[in-house]
Amino acid sequence: MSQSTGTSPALDDGGSEARAAAIREAAIREEPKHRRLITSPKHGQILSGLMRPGYTFGSVPSGHAVLTTTGRKTGKPRHKVIRAILRGDRVYIVQLRPPAVAVNTPLAVAAWVLNIRADPHVQLKLGRRTCAATMREIEDPAELARAREIFCEPVHLVDYPECVIHLKGRPSARKIRDLHRYWFDTGVPLVAELQSRAAGGIPPPLLART
Repeated sequence: MSQSTGTSPALDDGGSEARAAAIREAAIREEPKHRRLITSPKHGQILSGLMRPGYTFGSVPSGHAVLTTTGRKTGKPRHKVIRAILRGDRVYIVQLRPPAVAVNTPLAVAAWVLNIRADPHVQLKLGRRTCAATMREIEDPAELARAREIFCEPVHLVDYPECVIHLKGRPSARKIRDLHRYWFDTGVPLVAELQSRAAGGIPPPLLART
């Protein structure tokens, strides 16, 4: 069963109002570029659910992963297909906020992020392999800058149909990178540190890919 992506307000310090205003402003600028296909967390859940069967039984393409968290209320495994960039023994992921969501709830936090806050131990399927990892949100400015470059610059084949889903017009590498920068700058960046190898582990060639 696909993971719920219900949202909850983020609990930040006194800078939360400024952060919310900046996200809302960015979303208002971005919204005219977007299709009206993903306008709620439920739509993101549906899209993930449609993609997951093929990724569960086949190979996950470069640039994506199947993330498994533990439900903070149920204790059951929750699964989500998500953009994921592998660099060394770390995987960079962002909880995105589509403009239609960010305008109204700029500090919304997805259920799968709340699950990670409750239990950071996750599994990631990359390619045909599944690996255990420990996941955390990125807060250090220097680490954020490096993570932004790692997450936003690569363009994979799977990014082109994803761009069609989100943006109006013909997809291009430039539009894909701009979309990913918007996601990173207005979303919740996270990093998964691969801890052990499960189900055969990740072979060294895959770990070396970017």
